[in-house]
Amino acid sequence: MLDVARAAGVSQKTVSRVVNRSPHVRPHVRDKVNQAIEQLGYRPNAAAQILRRERSHTIGVLALGTRFFGPSRRVFTLEHEARRLGYALALVSVPDLSARSVAEGIDTLLNRGVEGLVVEVPTHLIDIDPGQLAGLPVVTSAGWIAGVPRQAVVDIDQQEVCHELTMYLLQLGHNTVWHVAGPRDWDAAQKRLVGWRSALRDAGARVPRVLYGDWSAASGYEQGRKLAPRDDVTAIFAANDQMAMGILRAFHEAGREIPGDVSVVGFDDVPEAEFQMVPLTTVGVDADKAAQRILSELLRMIEGGEPPVEPVTLPGTELIVRKTTGPMRQTRTQARARHAQLANTSTPPR
Repeated sequence: MLDVARAAGVSQKTVSRVVNRSPHVRPHVRDKVNQAIEQLGYRPNAAAQILRRERSHTIGVLALGTRFFGPSRRVFTLEHEARRLGYALALVSVPDLSARSVAEGIDTLLNRGVEGLVVEVPTHLIDIDPGQLAGLPVVTSAGWIAGVPRQAVVDIDQQEVCHELTMYLLQLGHNTVWHVAGPRDWDAAQKRLVGWRSALRDAGARVPRVLYGDWSAASGYEQGRKLAPRDDVTAIFAANDQMAMGILRAFHEAGREIPGDVSVVGFDDVPEAEFQMVPLTTVGVDADKAAQRILSELLRMIEGGEPPVEPVTLPGTELIVRKTTGPMRQTRTQARARHAQLANTSTPPR
């Protein structure tokens, strides 16, 4: 800053005012200072600003290390939205959900002076010591963390969305809908399963047994290989798009037509979904709106506002109908049964 002041022929205090966008600087002086900043490549010392202001303007994100689209997209959009609001984002990705990994991750974020924390892991699987957070505001998507006084839960209504998605398939004429769920211990997977099951029960349809994957296309492929030989499988809801893509591969290899023999839907609307050989019907989530609301709730608590007493439900989901879904047509078993019924009830010739 002293170098900039010398180059511009002004005081160090004037440079500080320009850097901090103070209105009390004459335009021609501001121009001189900005020219000197550009020529010298000056950047404000963030650490010094934190010490002076006693605020870091940094948001912490605790995430589970993952290669999957949904969690990665949330972190990406949070970073962009935080930067737009004038905040930096500090990310710690823990390798597992052990108490030690989680505690070390939170310590790392606290050492960076974060003012609030977004927890992007299945909260019912982690053990967080409320005393470690020392009153730090927290926002989660998976559920309340016991003992944390200042927290908000912000998420889409996954149960309702999946209820509607399953009803859509039933309304196409399918007798039931099979489900390939995410891992049993993931909150999002359980909510999607509950929504699917409740739709079948509300419609009086048979509830098939659940098959579980691990969010990967490989696990969807393995479960799809089990379903593909079954003639009674005409509709499948996969808990995410990657597993849906694996299912499509398995049915293609088995010679089953999509959507002629079976309709398949996913969840997340990954970029590749639209460009499969048969474009995938899926649920799109507005990640930008989600990031905006998450940070809005967090910043409100940072500024002293009270946390919401109920979970905050996000809008912005959309059923994106593409080519992997269509009306049910008769299965081979149904066609044979119908043919036999007609043969038994036909009028004998005179």
